[in-house]
Amino acid sequence: MQVAVVTFDGFNELDSFIASALINRCRKDGLEAFITTPTPVVTSMNGVEVTGQRPMEFVTEADVVLIGSGVKTRDVVADARVLSMLPLDPSRQLVGSQCSGALVLARLGLLEGVPACTDMTSRPFVEACGVTVLDAPFHAEGNIATAGGCLASQYLATWVITRMLGQDAARDVIGYVAPVGENQETVERALRAVHAGEVAVR
Repeated sequence: MQVAVVTFDGFNELDSFIASALINRCRKDGLEAFITTPTPVVTSMNGVEVTGQRPMEFVTEADVVLIGSGVKTRDVVADARVLSMLPLDPSRQLVGSQCSGALVLARLGLLEGVPACTDMTSRPFVEACGVTVLDAPFHAEGNIATAGGCLASQYLATWVITRMLGQDAARDVIGYVAPVGENQETVERALRAVHAGEVAVR
């Protein structure tokens, strides 16, 4: 089970790294995440250079595709060539976005009739695509999920782990990385956010 964490130039480190790091704690169970980039090296919004682990072609074979956010997302969605590199298929893949990544999903036509979560800066641009933006950190409908706010990336990872390996696996991962003394509280918050986001559409 492979996860492509799509990471563009100008990316937000919290969005790509938190999700990939949490998911990669499940390697022993066969779930593994890879930073997937359109160019061999991308530079974060804070100047951190990262070598991609997989090229963009990897998204076609990944079981899960998460679209990270960054300060250049509007440039990404304005580039037809880049969008053509994302032939996502929610019928066979879990597809998620973090913050401005929702704009990418909207431009790909994956949020038609589906409300989404995003960050405050990206909200007007996502709404301009005809998408209803929720005042919530996480929302999932079928195989498509969106998260809003950098630290909501833990919820996106929790959703992926739960869907691929079950809730117990998610509990183990979140419980391990939680602040000492706040383990149970952190686990329950993550699971509650994911559950609330999914229940909202039933």
